[in-house]
Amino acid sequence: MAARPPIVTLTTDFGSRDHYVGAVKGVILGICRDAAIVDISHEVPAQDVTHGSFIIGEAHRTFPPDAVHLCVVDPGVGTDRRAVALITPRGRFVAPDNGILTRVLGPLPPGCFPAGSGWLAVPEDCSAYVLEEPGLWRHPVSATFHGRDVFGPVAAHLARGLDPSELGPSTDRLAALPEPAPRISGASIEGRVVHVDSFGNLVTNIPGEAVEGRGAVVEIAGIRAAGPVRTFADGEGLIALVGSFGYLEVALSGGSAAARLGVGTAEPVNVTLAP
Repeated sequence: MAARPPIVTLTTDFGSRDHYVGAVKGVILGICRDAAIVDISHEVPAQDVTHGSFIIGEAHRTFPPDAVHLCVVDPGVGTDRRAVALITPRGRFVAPDNGILTRVLGPLPPGCFPAGSGWLAVPEDCSAYVLEEPGLWRHPVSATFHGRDVFGPVAAHLARGLDPSELGPSTDRLAALPEPAPRISGASIEGRVVHVDSFGNLVTNIPGEAVEGRGAVVEIAGIRAAGPVRTFADGEGLIALVGSFGYLEVALSGGSAAARLGVGTAEPVNVTLAP
């Protein structure tokens, strides 16, 4: 059986209008010609690290554990923010050290993230390295396009089999985004919206298991959502359900809940469980 080509995924805020994504792919293929490049998304809102963290934190779980994930949402490009590689049993990641890997490293169960800690410890079954070996980069290195000149080449070298220890010195912590867990007190749960998808569905930080199989009243922006229901087709108007991410979501049947309510991330969501 022929060897399987190495997988390199791309998650960026580059969009599809300009040449940026194509340039990164060209650099990767110049180093690892047989790479299977998979676009996870290039429509992360510009400079929205939290959105990018959510996407890669969820998407990487569906890939083989030897895949290399290139994650570039990098408002600090060219500054003293670190460039890093994270090696885990579930995948390898190359990214700016700005919190985009929070949901890759985030502890389980879902919804439990450090509240304003600023850093996450690298777990014992993982390792992380600061990218400080310029011999692996594309030159000259642009101060504004590290996706092409630093992250892309490093991802390609990892896909080719480079030992991660050759990337630079190890580190025992990575930057983390402040992601407070929902507050649960008896029959009351206080959460918030952490992601708005392209359909306008509002994904909360409330784990699905907290509401599944129980009667619940879900309120957002002063409006009660019907349910929780099982599918998007099981209700009319504003509905609540446990979505594919495993979290409670608020959706609008046939429309955009975000647009209807005029809300986005950080919007409070309150749940009252039935006795």
